[in-house]
Amino acid sequence: MGLDRKRRKGGRGRMARGAPRAGAARVSLYDEVTATIVGQLEAGIVPWVQPWGSAAACTGLPRNAISGRPYSGINVLLLWGAVIEGGYPSQNWLTFRQALAAGGCVRKGERGQTVFYADRFVPRAGPEPEESGDDAPRAIPFLKRFVVFNAAQCDGLPASLTVAAQPLPMRAQHRAAEALIAATEADFRIGGARAFYAPAADFVQVPPQPAFPNQIDYYRTALHELGHWTGHRSRLGRDQSGGFGSAAYAREELCAEMASAFLCAALGIVPTVRHADYIGSWLQVLRADNRAVFKAASHASKAADYLLALAGAAAPLEAAA
Repeated sequence: MGLDRKRRKGGRGRMARGAPRAGAARVSLYDEVTATIVGQLEAGIVPWVQPWGSAAACTGLPRNAISGRPYSGINVLLLWGAVIEGGYPSQNWLTFRQALAAGGCVRKGERGQTVFYADRFVPRAGPEPEESGDDAPRAIPFLKRFVVFNAAQCDGLPASLTVAAQPLPMRAQHRAAEALIAATEADFRIGGARAFYAPAADFVQVPPQPAFPNQIDYYRTALHELGHWTGHRSRLGRDQSGGFGSAAYAREELCAEMASAFLCAALGIVPTVRHADYIGSWLQVLRADNRAVFKAASHASKAADYLLALAGAAAPLEAAA
């Protein structure tokens, strides 16, 4: 499977605490989150497909309870982990102030989850470029943190904000996945014994459904390969040049794994690991670059958004706090 290579103001917060500062403090946020993800992978826990059987919440993308906008990128992993750890029955999250504005409150002693907003800013202009000899000011990336609480950690909220979603029947999951596959109009071939995406020829191939012990695995696999398909230069233009075993190959596989998990969740399908044998290579990439998991999760959200948009579904937004 995979590419065919012929050639988180109330309460304590999980993980990060306090307000971010410039320089080293920004880096520490990347370090902190990366260390958490690495620790989970080393313990055999894949954070984007954590044991949903032990979760009280229905599979789905976490969303802001007030705006209804889904979270994306690294925030999905953080909030999914918090839902499973806390045993919450809801994927709805809101800030301390949002809970108050909605007529409720966060219960005393509850710990919030830190989520991150990534953006860029352009420093105030100094000397004119012509005088200084420099180019125009460059945009500088930064991370801003928010603390959010699950609706189950609050009292007094309207019932509409606390009701838990119900899982879709299996047939509805199949129909949703089939509709998404068809909406892509991708060159989607069925046959053979392997599932892969061929970047050069730009087609996806998956074995026929009877080859999968569980029919839903056919759709999980198809969504993984379509995650790769979004990376073609005519679509999202990711680097798909790496050969098997390379860091570039591992980064693309990590992206497709997360994209498949995000797509599965959006369609009501419980995500699973498609390529557990790649965990070692993912760990190498994450240990070498403290922003790698942020980049992979961001690319995965963009891939999922792209495919969901083709299917007419609402696309997640990067900042939902």
